[in-house]
Amino acid sequence: FQDQAMMKTMSGGNCTLNVPAKNSYRMVVLGASRVGKSSIVSRFLNGRFEDAYTPTIEDFHRKVYNIRGDMYQLDILDTSGNHPFPAMRRLSILTGDVFILVFSLDNRESFDEVKRLQKQILEVKSCLKNKTKESADLPMVICGNKNDHSEIFRKVRTDEGENLVSSDENCAYFEVSAKKNTNVDEMFYVLFSMAKLPHEMSPSLHRKISIQYGDTFQPKSFRMRRVKDMDAYGMISPFARRPSVNSDLKYIKSKVLREGQSREREKCTIQ
Repeated sequence: FQDQAMMKTMSGGNCTLNVPAKNSYRMVVLGASRVGKSSIVSRFLNGRFEDAYTPTIEDFHRKVYNIRGDMYQLDILDTSGNHPFPAMRRLSILTGDVFILVFSLDNRESFDEVKRLQKQILEVKSCLKNKTKESADLPMVICGNKNDHSEIFRKVRTDEGENLVSSDENCAYFEVSAKKNTNVDEMFYVLFSMAKLPHEMSPSLHRKISIQYGDTFQPKSFRMRRVKDMDAYGMISPFARRPSVNSDLKYIKSKVLREGQSREREKCTIQ
């Protein structure tokens, strides 16, 4: 997510990366339990699907890109479906830049949860927007997972999902299968396009390299190459740690105070 006019630095092996704050974003993945949130994140990060189910408390991942010589950072917050700490969920929403809401097509309750989450995100971000004069754009994808299951198990019709996004040009609906990797890449492509991020962030549109080859990200690696030869690279940071709650709170506070808002005015509480 965007930090306070600072350069993000990530170190790993012999690789030190500086990412401009304006190119740093946080993607928040929300939804009920057992709908496939972590499976979609796994597809995005490494192209794999794990059959074994492990409940998520909260997972944090970071991917860094060099796209035609420009550095980008995408932090991914994979949240718990049980929402044991409502204040933390609200804070995650406040600090999010792009959102993926996931439900299972064979589970009506998970669809109802996505509707509640969509409403909460709009309310929370509206509160912050009123204080910071931020853009009204809120890139969001609503994702019906498990479309590889037989139609006899379907509990949510396609038109019901489409109705959730029909009035918002910054919100899109996709039916996907994390297991079969159906429509997952297309979903990310559209999400990044709505967020005005490079479409090369999509899983299939950049070269995936490991931390051992981090020198690829160094500007000096590109100085001797012609512009037309430049490509897009993506690297997962194995050492990423979620910013502390205190850091997130300071970030939100700084956004409000930068717009000249007084502490005594109404606050966007996270309780």
